[in-house]
Amino acid sequence: MNKVTEFIRNTRNVKQGVILLAVFAAAYLAGAGAGTVTSEPDAVETAAGTSQNWGLGFSESGSKPTGNASPEELKAYHAGFLDPDGSEENKVIYLTFDCGFENGNTEPILDALKKHSAPATFFIVGNYLETSPELVQRMLDEGHTVGNHTYHHPDITQISTEESFKKELEDLETLFKETTGQQMTKFYRPPQGKYNEANLQMASDLGYHTFFWSLAYVDWYQDDQPTKEEAFSKLLPRIHPGAVVLLHNTSDTNGEILDELLTKWEEMGYHFEDLGKLAEKL
Repeated sequence: MNKVTEFIRNTRNVKQGVILLAVFAAAYLAGAGAGTVTSEPDAVETAAGTSQNWGLGFSESGSKPTGNASPEELKAYHAGFLDPDGSEENKVIYLTFDCGFENGNTEPILDALKKHSAPATFFIVGNYLETSPELVQRMLDEGHTVGNHTYHHPDITQISTEESFKKELEDLETLFKETTGQQMTKFYRPPQGKYNEANLQMASDLGYHTFFWSLAYVDWYQDDQPTKEEAFSKLLPRIHPGAVVLLHNTSDTNGEILDELLTKWEEMGYHFEDLGKLAEKL
């Protein structure tokens, strides 16, 4: 177990969590880029194959972005990043949240989702389940899906064996079953947005659907949170039919604006669907 893995596993308070999130952010800035525009994504050779950071390219306002891989290419691994059937007649949005630790913003996020009857998928890590089981239970009780973001949030592309990859996912599955009494839904989001074809195949072989995203913004810096205006300037013009939206539960801004954000999207003609409906198409 490396130092980062050990640190993540032992994280128990917000101060530590802030440091942890900075580690996550560094990986995003390297190219995973929530909502960034990337024309030539970074690719690195690893023991498990060519590693890539998930990235997006946007053209005009309201249009679907392009990703590192096309929906057709990802579908071969039961993976996706948007709903290709999204259209002006079907302005669907899939809401997803990555959960590394808890700092008081998940409850207002859940309150806003409940107010709008909007289903969401929360991708959690082992630390989150260990420290906030009551919030995970609330997610389930209110009809949301809890997905697998791995137990330790490693650079998954450094894992070259199916046995090690399987352990990262199944250790979280086991703790989830012990904590909630339910089986975890087999939805997977690669930590840091890093992936390669070998990992996508491993996830598929384990019965998982892999989900990237088609819209996000820089919301993870605790000491440099975007203003409401800055958030809306990214999240409103870039929304598009069939969007898989990535937000972080640790963002104070997200906790404050989500109710208004969902209202604005609804006023634009959008509605919210369970990610399971997209999984059926992959």
